[in-house]
Amino acid sequence: MSTRLNFLSREFIEDPHPHLAELRRQGPLVQADPGGMWVVTRYDEAQYVFRSSQLFSSSQLRLAFEPEWLGKTNPFATSLPFMDPPQHGRMRALLSQAFTPKALAPLEARIRVLARECVSRMMREREVEFMDAFAALIPSSVMGWLLGLDASLRGQLKRWTYDIMTIGGVLPGDTAQMEQSRHTIDELTRYFQEVLEDRRRSPGEDMVSDLLRARVDGEALTDEELTSVFFALLAGGLDTTTHLLGQSARILALHPELLSRLREDSALVPRFVEEALRYEPVGMLTLRVCLDDVTLAGVFLPKGTTVAVSMASAARDEKHFPEGDRFILERKGSPHLSFGHGLHYCLGAVLTRMETRVALEELVSRVSRVKLRTERIDWTQALITRGPRTLPVELFPA
Repeated sequence: MSTRLNFLSREFIEDPHPHLAELRRQGPLVQADPGGMWVVTRYDEAQYVFRSSQLFSSSQLRLAFEPEWLGKTNPFATSLPFMDPPQHGRMRALLSQAFTPKALAPLEARIRVLARECVSRMMREREVEFMDAFAALIPSSVMGWLLGLDASLRGQLKRWTYDIMTIGGVLPGDTAQMEQSRHTIDELTRYFQEVLEDRRRSPGEDMVSDLLRARVDGEALTDEELTSVFFALLAGGLDTTTHLLGQSARILALHPELLSRLREDSALVPRFVEEALRYEPVGMLTLRVCLDDVTLAGVFLPKGTTVAVSMASAARDEKHFPEGDRFILERKGSPHLSFGHGLHYCLGAVLTRMETRVALEELVSRVSRVKLRTERIDWTQALITRGPRTLPVELFPA
Protein backbone atom coordinates (compact mmCIF):
# COMPACT_ATOMS: atom_id res chain seq x y z
CA MET A 1 0.00 0.00 0.00
CA SER A 2 1.36 3.43 -0.98
CA THR A 3 2.37 5.79 1.80
CA ARG A 4 2.78 8.70 -0.60
CA LEU A 5 0.80 11.86 0.02
CA ASN A 6 -2.40 11.94 -2.05
CA PHE A 7 -3.36 15.44 -3.17
CA LEU A 8 -6.99 14.35 -3.50
CA SER A 9 -7.29 12.97 0.02
CA ARG A 10 -9.75 14.73 2.32
CA GLU A 11 -6.98 15.14 4.88
CA PHE A 12 -4.85 17.08 2.40
CA ILE A 13 -7.65 19.20 0.94
CA GLU A 14 -8.81 20.36 4.38
CA ASP A 15 -5.33 21.38 5.57
CA PRO A 16 -2.64 21.12 2.87
CA HIS A 17 0.12 23.28 4.31
CA PRO A 18 1.56 20.92 6.97
CA HIS A 19 1.71 18.17 4.34
CA LEU A 20 3.42 20.48 1.85
CA ALA A 21 5.94 21.54 4.52
CA GLU A 22 6.82 17.87 5.01
CA LEU A 23 7.29 17.45 1.25
CA ARG A 24 9.68 20.43 1.21
CA ARG A 25 11.66 18.83 4.02
CA GLN A 26 11.98 15.68 1.91
CA GLY A 27 13.37 17.63 -1.04
CA PRO A 28 12.64 19.93 -3.98
CA LEU A 29 11.22 17.04 -6.02
CA VAL A 30 9.09 14.37 -4.33
CA GLN A 31 6.71 11.72 -5.65
CA ALA A 32 3.04 11.92 -4.67
CA ASP A 33 -0.36 10.70 -5.74
CA PRO A 34 -2.54 10.55 -7.72
CA GLY A 35 -0.50 8.75 -10.33
CA GLY A 36 2.93 8.95 -8.76
CA MET A 37 3.50 12.45 -10.15
CA TRP A 38 6.76 14.21 -9.30
CA VAL A 39 5.92 17.30 -7.25
CA VAL A 40 8.11 20.40 -7.39
CA THR A 41 7.98 21.69 -3.82
CA ARG A 42 10.36 24.68 -3.77
CA TYR A 43 10.39 28.11 -5.32
CA ASP A 44 13.59 28.06 -7.42
CA GLU A 45 12.76 24.75 -9.09
CA ALA A 46 9.15 25.85 -9.68
CA GLN A 47 10.32 29.03 -11.37
CA TYR A 48 12.74 26.99 -13.51
CA VAL A 49 9.98 24.67 -14.74
CA PHE A 50 7.71 27.61 -15.54
CA ARG A 51 10.50 29.30 -17.53
CA SER A 52 11.50 26.18 -19.43
CA SER A 53 8.61 25.61 -21.82
CA GLN A 54 11.03 23.93 -24.25
CA LEU A 55 11.55 21.18 -21.65
CA PHE A 56 8.18 20.99 -19.92
CA SER A 57 4.94 20.91 -21.92
CA SER A 58 1.67 22.34 -20.62
CA SER A 59 -0.35 19.82 -22.61
CA GLN A 60 -0.15 17.38 -19.69
CA LEU A 61 -2.52 19.61 -17.74
CA ARG A 62 -5.25 18.17 -19.97
CA LEU A 63 -5.11 14.94 -17.97
CA ALA A 64 -6.63 16.68 -14.96
CA PHE A 65 -9.63 17.84 -16.98
CA GLU A 66 -10.08 15.02 -19.46
CA PRO A 67 -9.87 11.77 -17.46
CA GLU A 68 -10.80 8.47 -19.12
CA TRP A 69 -14.17 8.28 -17.38
CA LEU A 70 -15.29 11.52 -19.04
CA GLY A 71 -15.55 9.73 -22.38
CA LYS A 72 -15.62 12.94 -24.44
CA THR A 73 -13.61 15.99 -25.37
CA ASN A 74 -13.64 18.73 -22.76
CA PRO A 75 -13.33 22.08 -24.59
CA PHE A 76 -11.59 23.56 -21.54
CA ALA A 77 -8.80 20.97 -21.96
CA THR A 78 -8.04 22.28 -25.46
CA SER A 79 -7.89 25.97 -24.44
CA LEU A 80 -5.02 28.41 -23.93
CA PRO A 81 -3.62 27.07 -20.60
CA PHE A 82 -3.03 23.68 -22.27
CA MET A 83 -1.30 24.95 -25.39
CA ASP A 84 2.41 24.92 -26.24
CA PRO A 85 4.22 27.25 -28.68
CA PRO A 86 3.64 28.27 -31.39
CA GLN A 87 -0.13 27.78 -31.06
CA HIS A 88 -0.08 29.26 -27.56
CA GLY A 89 1.59 32.49 -28.69
CA ARG A 90 -0.89 33.13 -31.49
CA MET A 91 -3.94 32.55 -29.30
CA ARG A 92 -2.54 34.52 -26.35
CA ALA A 93 -1.77 37.50 -28.58
CA LEU A 94 -5.38 37.47 -29.73
CA LEU A 95 -6.86 37.37 -26.21
CA SER A 96 -4.36 39.48 -24.28
CA GLN A 97 -5.53 42.80 -25.73
CA ALA A 98 -8.86 42.35 -23.91
CA PHE A 99 -7.13 41.95 -20.52
CA THR A 100 -4.76 44.91 -20.39
CA PRO A 101 -5.16 47.43 -17.53
CA LYS A 102 -6.29 50.03 -20.06
CA ALA A 103 -8.95 47.77 -21.57
CA LEU A 104 -10.29 46.73 -18.16
CA ALA A 105 -10.18 50.16 -16.46
CA PRO A 106 -13.76 51.12 -17.50
CA LEU A 107 -15.05 48.12 -15.54
CA GLU A 108 -13.84 49.39 -12.17
CA ALA A 109 -16.67 51.84 -11.52
CA ARG A 110 -19.26 49.25 -12.50
CA ILE A 111 -17.67 46.61 -10.23
CA ARG A 112 -17.67 49.10 -7.36
CA VAL A 113 -21.39 49.80 -7.73
CA LEU A 114 -22.11 46.07 -7.77
CA ALA A 115 -19.89 45.38 -4.74
CA ARG A 116 -21.51 48.22 -2.81
CA GLU A 117 -24.96 46.81 -3.54
CA CYS A 118 -23.86 43.34 -2.44
CA VAL A 119 -22.38 44.64 0.81
CA SER A 120 -25.54 46.64 1.58
CA ARG A 121 -27.67 43.55 1.01
CA MET A 122 -25.41 41.42 3.21
CA MET A 123 -25.40 43.99 6.00
CA ARG A 124 -29.19 43.94 6.07
CA GLU A 125 -29.18 40.16 6.42
CA ARG A 126 -26.07 39.95 8.63
CA GLU A 127 -25.92 36.13 8.49
CA VAL A 128 -25.10 35.13 4.90
CA GLU A 129 -23.57 32.41 2.77
CA PHE A 130 -20.61 34.50 1.64
CA MET A 131 -19.75 32.49 -1.46
CA ASP A 132 -23.20 32.93 -2.98
CA ALA A 133 -23.90 36.45 -1.70
CA PHE A 134 -20.56 38.00 -2.65
CA ALA A 135 -17.60 35.84 -3.72
CA ALA A 136 -19.29 34.15 -6.69
CA LEU A 137 -21.80 36.84 -7.54
CA ILE A 138 -19.24 39.52 -8.39
CA PRO A 139 -17.02 37.60 -10.86
CA SER A 140 -20.01 35.88 -12.49
CA SER A 141 -21.56 39.31 -13.08
CA VAL A 142 -18.32 40.71 -14.49
CA MET A 143 -17.86 37.74 -16.82
CA GLY A 144 -21.46 38.16 -17.93
CA TRP A 145 -20.75 41.80 -18.80
CA LEU A 146 -17.60 40.91 -20.75
CA LEU A 147 -19.29 38.15 -22.75
CA GLY A 148 -22.65 39.87 -23.12
CA LEU A 149 -24.57 37.14 -21.27
CA ASP A 150 -27.98 37.34 -19.64
CA ALA A 151 -27.72 38.43 -15.98
CA SER A 152 -30.18 35.71 -14.99
CA LEU A 153 -27.48 33.12 -15.76
CA ARG A 154 -25.25 34.07 -12.81
CA GLY A 155 -26.22 31.05 -10.74
CA GLN A 156 -25.90 28.77 -13.75
CA LEU A 157 -22.41 30.11 -14.50
CA LYS A 158 -21.32 29.26 -10.97
CA ARG A 159 -22.55 25.66 -11.28
CA TRP A 160 -21.01 25.20 -14.72
CA THR A 161 -17.66 26.55 -13.49
CA TYR A 162 -17.65 24.34 -10.41
CA ASP A 163 -18.40 21.22 -12.45
CA ILE A 164 -15.62 22.01 -14.94
CA MET A 165 -12.94 22.88 -12.38
CA THR A 166 -13.58 19.85 -10.17
CA ILE A 167 -13.40 17.23 -12.94
CA GLY A 168 -9.83 16.39 -11.89
CA GLY A 169 -10.95 15.86 -8.30
CA VAL A 170 -13.80 13.42 -8.92
CA LEU A 171 -13.09 10.33 -6.85
CA PRO A 172 -13.28 6.79 -8.28
CA GLY A 173 -16.78 5.48 -7.79
CA ASP A 174 -18.47 8.87 -7.63
CA THR A 175 -20.64 8.06 -10.62
CA ALA A 176 -23.18 10.78 -9.80
CA GLN A 177 -20.58 13.55 -10.12
CA MET A 178 -19.12 11.92 -13.22
CA GLU A 179 -22.52 12.03 -14.88
CA GLN A 180 -23.03 15.62 -13.73
CA SER A 181 -19.70 16.63 -15.27
CA ARG A 182 -20.60 15.02 -18.60
CA HIS A 183 -23.99 16.74 -18.54
CA THR A 184 -22.41 20.12 -17.79
CA ILE A 185 -19.98 19.87 -20.72
CA ASP A 186 -22.84 19.04 -23.08
CA GLU A 187 -25.09 21.74 -21.63
CA LEU A 188 -22.44 24.45 -21.71
CA THR A 189 -21.35 23.53 -25.23
CA ARG A 190 -24.95 23.74 -26.49
CA TYR A 191 -25.48 27.05 -24.73
CA PHE A 192 -22.39 28.62 -26.24
CA GLN A 193 -23.34 27.42 -29.72
CA GLU A 194 -26.59 29.34 -29.23
CA VAL A 195 -24.61 32.42 -28.13
CA LEU A 196 -22.41 32.17 -31.24
CA GLU A 197 -25.43 31.92 -33.53
CA ASP A 198 -27.04 34.91 -31.83
CA ARG A 199 -23.89 37.07 -32.17
CA ARG A 200 -23.48 36.13 -35.81
CA ARG A 201 -27.00 37.41 -36.44
CA SER A 202 -26.66 40.46 -34.16
CA PRO A 203 -23.06 41.40 -33.23
CA GLY A 204 -22.67 43.50 -30.10
CA GLU A 205 -20.01 45.29 -28.06
CA ASP A 206 -18.84 42.22 -26.17
CA MET A 207 -15.95 39.77 -26.22
CA VAL A 208 -17.84 37.04 -28.09
CA SER A 209 -18.58 39.43 -30.96
CA ASP A 210 -14.96 40.59 -30.94
CA LEU A 211 -13.72 36.99 -31.16
CA LEU A 212 -16.03 36.27 -34.10
CA ARG A 213 -14.51 39.26 -35.91
CA ALA A 214 -10.93 38.31 -34.97
CA ARG A 215 -8.46 36.67 -37.31
CA VAL A 216 -5.42 34.53 -36.47
CA ASP A 217 -2.93 34.30 -39.31
CA GLY A 218 -5.68 35.65 -41.56
CA GLU A 219 -8.23 33.01 -40.60
CA ALA A 220 -11.32 33.18 -38.40
CA LEU A 221 -11.46 31.02 -35.28
CA THR A 222 -13.38 27.79 -35.69
CA ASP A 223 -16.42 27.07 -33.55
CA GLU A 224 -14.34 24.50 -31.65
CA GLU A 225 -11.65 27.12 -30.91
CA LEU A 226 -14.26 29.70 -29.88
CA THR A 227 -15.92 27.17 -27.57
CA SER A 228 -12.60 26.34 -25.89
CA VAL A 229 -11.97 30.07 -25.32
CA PHE A 230 -15.43 30.42 -23.79
CA PHE A 231 -14.82 27.50 -21.41
CA ALA A 232 -11.45 28.96 -20.40
CA LEU A 233 -12.86 32.44 -19.78
CA LEU A 234 -15.60 31.02 -17.58
CA ALA A 235 -13.33 28.68 -15.65
CA GLY A 236 -10.49 31.16 -15.18
CA GLY A 237 -12.60 34.27 -14.80
CA LEU A 238 -14.99 32.87 -12.22
CA ASP A 239 -13.08 30.22 -10.30
CA THR A 240 -9.99 32.26 -9.44
CA THR A 241 -11.75 35.40 -8.21
CA THR A 242 -14.50 33.47 -6.41
CA HIS A 243 -12.03 31.43 -4.39
CA LEU A 244 -9.76 34.42 -3.74
CA LEU A 245 -12.66 36.43 -2.30
CA GLY A 246 -13.73 33.44 -0.22
CA GLN A 247 -10.22 32.92 1.12
CA SER A 248 -9.93 36.64 1.84
CA ALA A 249 -13.09 36.59 3.96
CA ARG A 250 -11.83 33.54 5.83
CA ILE A 251 -8.48 35.24 6.51
CA LEU A 252 -10.26 38.36 7.80
CA ALA A 253 -12.39 36.19 10.09
CA LEU A 254 -9.34 34.40 11.49
CA HIS A 255 -7.27 37.61 11.78
CA PRO A 256 -9.65 40.42 12.83
CA GLU A 257 -6.74 42.82 13.35
CA LEU A 258 -6.21 42.82 9.58
CA LEU A 259 -9.78 43.97 8.99
CA SER A 260 -9.26 46.92 11.33
CA ARG A 261 -6.10 47.94 9.51
CA LEU A 262 -7.72 47.74 6.09
CA ARG A 263 -10.73 49.75 7.21
CA GLU A 264 -8.45 52.45 8.62
CA ASP A 265 -6.30 52.56 5.48
CA SER A 266 -7.83 51.19 2.27
CA ALA A 267 -4.50 51.78 0.49
CA LEU A 268 -3.36 48.56 2.19
CA VAL A 269 -5.94 46.46 0.34
CA PRO A 270 -3.67 45.71 -2.68
CA ARG A 271 -1.00 44.46 -0.26
CA PHE A 272 -3.59 42.28 1.42
CA VAL A 273 -4.61 40.82 -1.93
CA GLU A 274 -1.01 39.91 -2.81
CA GLU A 275 -0.37 38.29 0.55
CA ALA A 276 -3.67 36.41 0.33
CA LEU A 277 -2.60 35.09 -3.09
CA ARG A 278 0.64 33.85 -1.54
CA TYR A 279 -0.80 32.61 1.76
CA GLU A 280 -3.76 30.70 0.28
CA PRO A 281 -3.19 30.46 -3.48
CA VAL A 282 -6.27 29.57 -5.47
CA GLY A 283 -4.13 27.69 -7.98
CA MET A 284 -2.62 24.93 -5.83
CA LEU A 285 -0.61 23.25 -8.54
CA THR A 286 -0.25 22.87 -12.26
CA LEU A 287 0.95 19.98 -14.38
CA ARG A 288 3.70 19.68 -16.97
CA VAL A 289 5.14 16.78 -18.99
CA CYS A 290 8.83 16.31 -19.80
CA LEU A 291 9.35 16.72 -23.55
CA ASP A 292 12.69 14.93 -23.30
CA ASP A 293 14.81 13.26 -20.63
CA VAL A 294 15.42 15.90 -17.94
CA THR A 295 17.43 16.00 -14.73
CA LEU A 296 15.72 18.28 -12.20
CA ALA A 297 17.03 18.85 -8.67
CA GLY A 298 19.30 15.81 -9.14
CA VAL A 299 16.42 13.53 -10.15
CA PHE A 300 16.41 11.91 -13.59
CA LEU A 301 13.01 12.28 -15.24
CA PRO A 302 12.48 10.28 -18.46
CA LYS A 303 10.63 11.80 -21.39
CA GLY A 304 6.88 11.74 -20.74
CA THR A 305 7.15 12.05 -16.94
CA THR A 306 4.39 14.07 -15.27
CA VAL A 307 5.67 16.96 -13.15
CA ALA A 308 3.34 18.83 -10.79
CA VAL A 309 4.46 22.32 -9.79
CA SER A 310 3.01 23.11 -6.36
CA MET A 311 2.55 26.87 -6.22
CA ALA A 312 1.10 26.45 -2.72
CA SER A 313 4.29 24.80 -1.50
CA ALA A 314 6.58 27.25 -3.33
CA ALA A 315 4.64 30.10 -1.68
CA ARG A 316 5.85 28.95 1.73
CA ASP A 317 9.39 28.00 0.74
CA GLU A 318 11.43 29.03 3.77
CA LYS A 319 14.30 30.28 1.61
CA HIS A 320 12.13 32.92 -0.10
CA PHE A 321 9.33 33.48 2.41
CA PRO A 322 10.55 33.57 6.01
CA GLU A 323 7.73 32.78 8.42
CA GLY A 324 5.71 31.65 5.44
CA ASP A 325 2.96 30.25 7.66
CA ARG A 326 2.22 33.76 8.93
CA PHE A 327 0.10 36.30 7.04
CA ILE A 328 2.36 39.38 6.94
CA LEU A 329 0.74 42.41 5.34
CA GLU A 330 4.07 44.23 4.84
CA ARG A 331 5.81 41.20 3.35
CA LYS A 332 8.53 42.04 0.83
CA GLY A 333 10.90 39.97 -1.25
CA SER A 334 10.27 37.36 -3.92
CA PRO A 335 7.03 37.64 -5.87
CA HIS A 336 4.61 34.74 -5.40
CA LEU A 337 3.97 32.30 -8.23
CA SER A 338 0.23 32.01 -7.68
CA PHE A 339 -0.52 33.28 -11.19
CA GLY A 340 2.28 31.21 -12.66
CA HIS A 341 5.41 32.59 -14.29
CA GLY A 342 6.78 33.03 -17.79
CA LEU A 343 4.93 31.87 -20.89
CA HIS A 344 1.76 30.77 -19.07
CA TYR A 345 1.46 33.65 -16.62
CA CYS A 346 -2.27 34.01 -15.95
CA LEU A 347 -3.91 36.14 -18.64
CA GLY A 348 -6.66 37.27 -16.26
CA ALA A 349 -4.40 38.32 -13.36
CA VAL A 350 -5.12 42.03 -13.88
CA LEU A 351 -8.87 41.44 -13.83
CA THR A 352 -8.75 39.15 -10.77
CA ARG A 353 -6.67 41.67 -8.83
CA MET A 354 -8.97 44.54 -9.76
CA GLU A 355 -12.19 42.70 -8.93
CA THR A 356 -10.81 41.52 -5.58
CA ARG A 357 -9.37 44.89 -4.63
CA VAL A 358 -12.55 46.81 -5.41
CA ALA A 359 -14.77 44.22 -3.73
CA LEU A 360 -12.67 44.20 -0.56
CA GLU A 361 -12.47 47.99 -0.43
CA GLU A 362 -16.26 48.11 -0.32
CA LEU A 363 -16.51 45.23 2.17
CA VAL A 364 -14.01 46.52 4.75
CA SER A 365 -15.51 50.03 4.67
CA ARG A 366 -18.78 48.66 6.06
CA VAL A 367 -17.74 45.68 8.18
CA SER A 368 -16.03 45.67 11.57
CA ARG A 369 -15.92 41.93 12.03
CA VAL A 370 -16.37 38.72 10.03
CA LYS A 371 -17.40 35.71 12.12
CA LEU A 372 -17.32 32.20 10.71
CA ARG A 373 -20.52 30.30 11.46
CA THR A 374 -18.98 26.86 10.99
CA GLU A 375 -16.09 24.99 12.55
CA ARG A 376 -15.44 22.93 9.41
CA ILE A 377 -15.32 24.50 5.96
CA ASP A 378 -16.61 22.59 2.94
CA TRP A 379 -13.69 22.79 0.49
CA THR A 380 -13.86 22.16 -3.24
CA GLN A 381 -12.74 18.66 -4.23
CA ALA A 382 -10.23 19.50 -6.95
CA LEU A 383 -6.63 18.78 -7.87
CA ILE A 384 -5.63 22.08 -9.45
CA THR A 385 -7.52 24.68 -7.41
CA ARG A 386 -8.71 25.07 -3.81
CA GLY A 387 -11.24 27.30 -2.13
CA PRO A 388 -14.30 27.25 0.11
CA ARG A 389 -17.34 25.75 -1.54
CA THR A 390 -19.52 27.36 1.12
CA LEU A 391 -18.64 29.96 3.76
CA PRO A 392 -21.42 30.82 6.21
CA VAL A 393 -20.52 34.02 8.06
CA GLU A 394 -22.00 36.71 10.25
CA LEU A 395 -21.07 40.30 9.42
CA PHE A 396 -20.93 43.06 12.02
CA PRO A 397 -21.37 46.69 10.94
CA ALA A 398 -18.53 49.17 11.29
